[in-house]
Amino acid sequence: MGLESCRRMGRDGARAFSGWRKLDFSQRGELLRALGRTLRADKDRLARSITLEMGKPIRQSEAEVEKCAWTAEVVAKEGAGWLADEEVRTDAKRSLVRFEPMGVILGVEPWNFPAWQALRFAIPTLMAGNTVLLRPSAVVPGTSLLLENALSGAGFPPAVFRTILTPHELVGDVIASQFVTGVAFTGSNEAGADVAAAAGRNAKKCVLELGGSDPFIVLEDADVTAAAKAGAESRLINSGQSCINAKRFIIVDAVYEEFKELFVKEMSSRVVGDPMDPKTDVGPLVRSSQLEEVESQVDDAVRKGAKVLCGGKRIPTRGYYYEPTVLEGCSAEMKVLRDEVFGPVAPLINAKGDQEAVALANETRYGLGASVWTRDGGKAMAVGLAIEAGVIFVNGAVKSDPRMPFGGVKASGYGREISRQGIREFTNVKGLNLY
Repeated sequence: MGLESCRRMGRDGARAFSGWRKLDFSQRGELLRALGRTLRADKDRLARSITLEMGKPIRQSEAEVEKCAWTAEVVAKEGAGWLADEEVRTDAKRSLVRFEPMGVILGVEPWNFPAWQALRFAIPTLMAGNTVLLRPSAVVPGTSLLLENALSGAGFPPAVFRTILTPHELVGDVIASQFVTGVAFTGSNEAGADVAAAAGRNAKKCVLELGGSDPFIVLEDADVTAAAKAGAESRLINSGQSCINAKRFIIVDAVYEEFKELFVKEMSSRVVGDPMDPKTDVGPLVRSSQLEEVESQVDDAVRKGAKVLCGGKRIPTRGYYYEPTVLEGCSAEMKVLRDEVFGPVAPLINAKGDQEAVALANETRYGLGASVWTRDGGKAMAVGLAIEAGVIFVNGAVKSDPRMPFGGVKASGYGREISRQGIREFTNVKGLNLY
């Protein structure tokens, strides 16, 4: 799809915006509820498309579609309240803040959660009264077009949500188009910097959700068995290809050996195989270059002194498979700690106590999510609040929830998606004072 076609779709979206913004919240909410029903009715086809295009195990693809449907229902129920006028006490007779839609919002979204990340952005954006252009990764065009069909089937007006399939070289030109008023991006830091630069040059609002290297911290009084199981599940979601997987396992001395033994057993027990088989836990990586990158990260760690406790190599079969891998003896100069690892690799780090665990957790350029394991509520609050991240989970793996703000700090980006905070990102926050 060329630039002129993209501009035409943007122009159509701008025309559709003039009518879409006039619908009240109840009308837009009813369409979102219809979308939830449509997604569930077409779940098998959508899930199969996700798995065939990018290799996610089919059970996880089905869960992804279900989460999208649930999010549509949550936003339909809560959106009006999240966007309601706010009264402010000033010297005026009446002062209020209103959240008005901005126009056509471009979503530049990745391949690893092709339904969820597209709709995580689009559902709140549509509820706020904006129209949407979705530019998906070239890896997942079929899934993205199925999403467009789902919104059409749910009764959304033409051009309110459109998918544009265009080379990444043209994304900056699309952002510069007079019809695009804001852009949301999820993906790598390098691509995010390019998107932010294009938005900045054109004075357009931008929300970035970039990489992550989430710490998974196990303190002395944790339920170690539960932590080991949850840690393995978190690390291996999407075959390790998620920005909010647990990526750095920081374990205090007192429970290090116990956790290590349980965790290696959990990682080794997961079924690696055909992603279309419902019994499969870990599928292939998305492409050969991703497999090679994971190999290079593990090889770098081993050269610098890390020990492989399980896994550690590609699986000699058709497809881009890598063994679930646990490393110990990892240090800050290793790529597995310095960079984001998009594969089933888990480095263990030994911490002397709580304070060192927090310091190690913050020893990264990223700041997306973090998981803390402890039975002490006061300790959980102290440690959780000391970690530099946008999302903290105590005694649970990091996940996104449409009722809670999602986003990061530092190199993990800025702005928020979903929730009361996220739905307001692409609105004109208008102050009105009556004297």
